[in-house]
Amino acid sequence: MTSLSDDRLPQGDDKRTAVRSMFDTIAPRYDLMNRLMTFRMDVGWRRTTQNALALEPGSVVLDLACGTGDFCMELARAGHRPIGVDLSFGMLSAARTDSPLVQGDLLQLPVADQSVDAAVCGFALRNLVELDPFFVELHRVVRPGGRIALLDVSQPDNRVMAWGHGVYFNRVVPKIGGLLSDRAAYAYLPRSVSYLPEPSVMMAKLEQVGLSSPRRRQLSGGIAQLLTAVRPPD
Repeated sequence: MTSLSDDRLPQGDDKRTAVRSMFDTIAPRYDLMNRLMTFRMDVGWRRTTQNALALEPGSVVLDLACGTGDFCMELARAGHRPIGVDLSFGMLSAARTDSPLVQGDLLQLPVADQSVDAAVCGFALRNLVELDPFFVELHRVVRPGGRIALLDVSQPDNRVMAWGHGVYFNRVVPKIGGLLSDRAAYAYLPRSVSYLPEPSVMMAKLEQVGLSSPRRRQLSGGIAQLLTAVRPPD
């Protein structure tokens, strides 16, 4: 079985098992590490994602790979009704939100067809075994006219910024992780970016499953990216 500390990144069921174990391990200090690693920019990125949905108050929103519930709390503050789903029991146990939470696989969501107004996913695309079935699930569970917003890491287009970000992401972040949490997990984080297809490929995949108007927005100079799309009305 391939682990996250191996040179070769895990695939398939090995990846699912390794990622779930990793998040179980880092759950107690996950929020602290997010704030430190991003200099609290992650808070603004989630707010930007929530605003991009432009939903009516009271909307039911799935927070996929909800972790400790940061997105759920942001959505609740905006007057929505979030429901969190995560594969890791450790993350759900460390959650700080009052919103309902469910343990489940994002490739087989325990949610009825066309039952939610929107879905968000923060920093989890690269941790999924496959993207295609996840995008199919997004289309299935979001009602006609509903929206999706996917937030994840990215590579800056500017060469100088990309170099500086690479040094920080690949060298500094694992050291911070080793001091405060789990070094193997935070060494995996920068390597996991290689799982992500090119943005144009991801937007094409969203269209292929029936989600329209895909758009990509770079955040904070390109170190994060936000993908949005809509399920067309029937």
